[in-house]
Amino acid sequence: GRELQSSGRGRFVLEHAAPFSAFLTDSFGRQHNYLRISLTEKCNLRCQYCMPEEGVQLTPKSELLTTQEIITLARLFVKEGVEKIRLTGGEPLIRPDVVDIVGQLYKLEGLKTIAVTTNGINLTRLLPRLKEAGLNAINISLDTLVPAKFEFIVRRKGFHKVMEGIHKATELGYCPVKVNCVVMRGFNDDEVLDFVDFTKDLPLDVRFIEYMPFDGNKWNFKKMVSYKEMLDTIKQRWPELEKLPCETSSTAKSYKVPHFQGQISFITSMSEHFCGSCNRLRITADGNLKVCLFGNSEVSLRDHLRSGASEEELIQIIGAAVGRKKKQHAGMFNISQMKNRPMILIGQLFLPGSHPEKQGHIATEILQTQLRGYCVFQKDASSTFDAKCLDASVGPVSMDCQSKEAHSGSQFHTRDSGSCTKVPRASDSLTHTDDEGRATMVDVGGKPDSRRSAVAGAVVLLGEKAFRMVKQNQMKKGDVLAVAQIAGIQGAKLTSQLIPLCHNIPLHHVEVSLSLDEARHAVVIRSSCQSWGRTGVEMEALTAASLAALTVYDMCKAVTHDIIIQELKLLSKTGGQRGDFSRV
Repeated sequence: GRELQSSGRGRFVLEHAAPFSAFLTDSFGRQHNYLRISLTEKCNLRCQYCMPEEGVQLTPKSELLTTQEIITLARLFVKEGVEKIRLTGGEPLIRPDVVDIVGQLYKLEGLKTIAVTTNGINLTRLLPRLKEAGLNAINISLDTLVPAKFEFIVRRKGFHKVMEGIHKATELGYCPVKVNCVVMRGFNDDEVLDFVDFTKDLPLDVRFIEYMPFDGNKWNFKKMVSYKEMLDTIKQRWPELEKLPCETSSTAKSYKVPHFQGQISFITSMSEHFCGSCNRLRITADGNLKVCLFGNSEVSLRDHLRSGASEEELIQIIGAAVGRKKKQHAGMFNISQMKNRPMILIGQLFLPGSHPEKQGHIATEILQTQLRGYCVFQKDASSTFDAKCLDASVGPVSMDCQSKEAHSGSQFHTRDSGSCTKVPRASDSLTHTDDEGRATMVDVGGKPDSRRSAVAGAVVLLGEKAFRMVKQNQMKKGDVLAVAQIAGIQGAKLTSQLIPLCHNIPLHHVEVSLSLDEARHAVVIRSSCQSWGRTGVEMEALTAASLAALTVYDMCKAVTHDIIIQELKLLSKTGGQRGDFSRV
């Protein structure tokens, strides 16, 4: 993108620059020339780790900064030495006058960079006007490259809009387009290599951000993936990875795979903090100055502004706040005990903050799912349902799925299963009891490894009203089919923890598909599991179907309790000493 300093007025400012303001220099000599301004507390997404579905308690509009107050404060900071302003939220691009604000900021003498951090939903529509107004740097928040996972986490559709926004930014000449990805263990740490590969043909800077603590997001050390761990993973795939030089005040450690158009960076705010070179200040949407992202100390510039404080008085107030800034934030183990605003209200869009009273709504293990491959349902209230399949490759195992007909009585075969018409002879004794009749786990150590697969099914009879609401995606709890699908996949992975005598099996593939049966007002569930090992995966397939069915029930029970779960059964299996099985 075009840099402001390349203009004539920019060169004049650089050549005639005054000494840096003492008011923006703290007691440790750090010069704060970077200001982040939150334009709104509102957001058009409802990320599970950031905001409850119904939103947060918003500050009354009268207490938020007006456009003129934003420009007045920005002018004051730029006059004192701020060279870069980043607009944040909430989601800054939902503010109706955001283009006008960028245009007015562009007129400020001495300002070199105007940036925005956005979720990307509105970017394609607004970016041409924003660029014309003077915007020259973009950060787009994106924590997953899997559409279904995106929709589940943000409770809204929009993945393709975000991707469209990223491509629009590259088309308009922004280079690099920064993509912010908060890495959380068990949620998206399995996508790190995919994000690196994302930089192959696009001029992106994918920034991996260490998961950070904020009020209510239940941060714990186990969720954090350190940059060194990520770096080791990436170097195993691309040992030729090169380290790039960086500026003194940069928060990022940057690397590049040779011959890739883009690059990657790590924001190491937890494992290796960069407090010593911090040059950032923040103004919240309600006009409070925060000198440290992790601190709860705030000064209301809005109140002083509205009480008629002169420019000189405001500078003194700002200088006093900057002067009180501490040398560094707390250590990574005790920082999570600190009280602070939820992240959505600070204006650091890409970092998780949450509301603890709502987190029980999400099963903790859901965020520990490493989704491998599954069907994504595209729904339209006026059309029938079709399963559109997503093909995702993770590591050496190719994960894919096939649409299956949802008619009862259909014969199902997993891939490579061949003909499964022969029903094997049942065992003459129970294998999970000992000679005295007590429960025991079967020793499979002596069995040979073989390809194992299983398909199971279930049907949930909803009744006409609930069925219609599911079809039109009108349930208050969210997208029933998408959530049930993910719950089923997670259930398969957790089978050994739920069924006492099941072995912990490394699954190569889990697929859960849900379709609608108009005639019965029912959701028809099919699950399949594959593995290479010494014991079968029937229980994993049955658990997946069960959990998916129970999730459908849970999400629909507010409409009716007259819901019946039936026909939970194994449909087919392959592999093992007792041969294959198929239920016609």
